[in-house]
Amino acid sequence: MSDANQHTWMLVGDDYLPVEPVQEFLDYLRNVGRSPNTVRSYAFHLKLYWEWLQESHLQWTDVSIAELADFMLWLRTPEPTGVASVVERESARTESTVNAILTPVCMLYDFHERSGKVPHIPLYRSQVLPGRRYKGFLHHITKGKPVRSRLLKLKTPKRQPKTLSSEQVRAVVDACHRVRDKFLLCLLHETGMRIGQALGLRHEDIRSMDNVVQIEPRDDNENGARSKSRDPYSLDVSKSLMELYTQYLNDEFMEILDDNFSEYVFVNLWDGPIGAPMTYNNVMALFRRIKRKTGIAITPHMLRHTHATELIRSGMEMAYVQKRLGHASIQTTIDTYVHVSNEDMKREYQKYIEDRDTNGTTQSLQLPNDSGATPV
Repeated sequence: MSDANQHTWMLVGDDYLPVEPVQEFLDYLRNVGRSPNTVRSYAFHLKLYWEWLQESHLQWTDVSIAELADFMLWLRTPEPTGVASVVERESARTESTVNAILTPVCMLYDFHERSGKVPHIPLYRSQVLPGRRYKGFLHHITKGKPVRSRLLKLKTPKRQPKTLSSEQVRAVVDACHRVRDKFLLCLLHETGMRIGQALGLRHEDIRSMDNVVQIEPRDDNENGARSKSRDPYSLDVSKSLMELYTQYLNDEFMEILDDNFSEYVFVNLWDGPIGAPMTYNNVMALFRRIKRKTGIAITPHMLRHTHATELIRSGMEMAYVQKRLGHASIQTTIDTYVHVSNEDMKREYQKYIEDRDTNGTTQSLQLPNDSGATPV
């Protein structure tokens, strides 16, 4: 888009013309400020939906909730439509992936229903939730009011976020031969910031004297990076991380760019347009190289998960963890990162046994005399 100097996405049909209902919806998303990555993912998800419509010989305006359920089955079926298997096969997509694909489809129909282009499809249900232990700040206002939830949604198994051990973190950092790449990995691990926040960092956001990194949401980044969080906040970091930032500036950034100074912290110094801010593709190429060297499958978000898990295991109060991660709700932090593993259960029970024995609270159990058992 020449006016905004950003990339955008559209869906074209077999006639090489934009698919009008999808294009109107994607334009709406851009106009209300959705990130380019959201527009991109929604475009690809709607591409799958239009392929299914074409394969099923259906018009998008003649779809009911029954057909949408068939689309969900199509997404999970590994074989082409019309081919049945007598052997149990693994689903082509996970439950969470199917739900993610269905989200923009439902939003598309919601959008066009308001303009009268499609009839009403009962995609949602409203219900009053029962009493819960966790109550939001405005619970006294919203209690008793119905909550809308989507009918077409697969139940997803609760999975723990993937994290790295301290040895793995050390290995992936050591695999980087350039200071810029080391600084990027250490920054993600020590702060838990999102990769979009890191790629949007300006030098003015880093206060070396105070050991503070400021997260500033911006919508005009040249590389399309987005903060996701709409509110600015500060992150305290270690002195060693700031020393690594200074080394990066002296040894690589200023040495290569010289007078062509860039306001962005992470820029291309060896490949691509020199001095241009790094993109998501540049970062993913770096992480693929690290995986080939170390054999460790790593993503930027795994470093965020690792940081959050380390904070919680260290005993930091959840409110502080929420603030550091930039979550709007503390319940999001709890639901995402608070998990009890078998190792946690074993460790806590052993701690209980030790405390009980130390405090002398052990009590003998007297079995009935007619049991024939020896009292303990």
